[in-house]
Amino acid sequence: MAFEESLHALGVRSATLSAQEKRFLDEQGFLLLHDVITPAEAQRMRQKMEERLELEQIADPAECVNLQNKSEVFDVCVTHPRVLAAVAHVVREEFKSNGVNAFPNLPGRKQQALHVDGDYAQNGEYLTCNSMWPLTDFTEENGATRVVPGSHRSGRRIDDDLRDPKDDHPQQIRLIAKVGTVVIFNGHLWHGATLNRSDHRRASVTSFWRRRRLPASWRKFYNPLTPAAAARLGAAAQNLFDPPL
Repeated sequence: MAFEESLHALGVRSATLSAQEKRFLDEQGFLLLHDVITPAEAQRMRQKMEERLELEQIADPAECVNLQNKSEVFDVCVTHPRVLAAVAHVVREEFKSNGVNAFPNLPGRKQQALHVDGDYAQNGEYLTCNSMWPLTDFTEENGATRVVPGSHRSGRRIDDDLRDPKDDHPQQIRLIAKVGTVVIFNGHLWHGATLNRSDHRRASVTSFWRRRRLPASWRKFYNPLTPAAAARLGAAAQNLFDPPL
């Protein structure tokens, strides 16, 4: 199955995102898609994540990876047409998945350094796109991710603006989002988690994407489906992943 046929089979059309949404994503580097999943679906995803943490005896929740291979409740993270349409708009050529990975922000964890996913954009070419799925509300208190709007287009580096990338940036905003929202952001947008001042971890998963033709130096992103997950997801979704080893 050709790549464009795969996207079409998964429900992606030219109008899946509005012109206004595409423009905002182009200019600001991020986009909030509301009501992508229900609170009940988010609860099931969080429960499965917690079960994997306990089953695999993982001390750090950020090490809970490849969730698309571990439960069908995460299938939506790699098949939802609005998410795929946003990724396609950012990357603008064939892309593939780096899987679904847990990324909770633990209470008291220090503010993360501003960073980009991969490298700085060159000549308006964007290699990566990320989607973050809140499994609890993202708030000012619990360490919502910060971004610097438009930074993916600035032609600047983070150290041009900040001596320490863990410092606040004067133009940063926090992505406050309710459960059910999916936050899309260009991987070259400056971003990072903030200090979680609450007593609970800010639970979320990410579904990360990159251009299919990235060079061998990106082999660290190799993340094929297991045979069981491939059979469950079907041919169209399989085409968004690396082939099995």
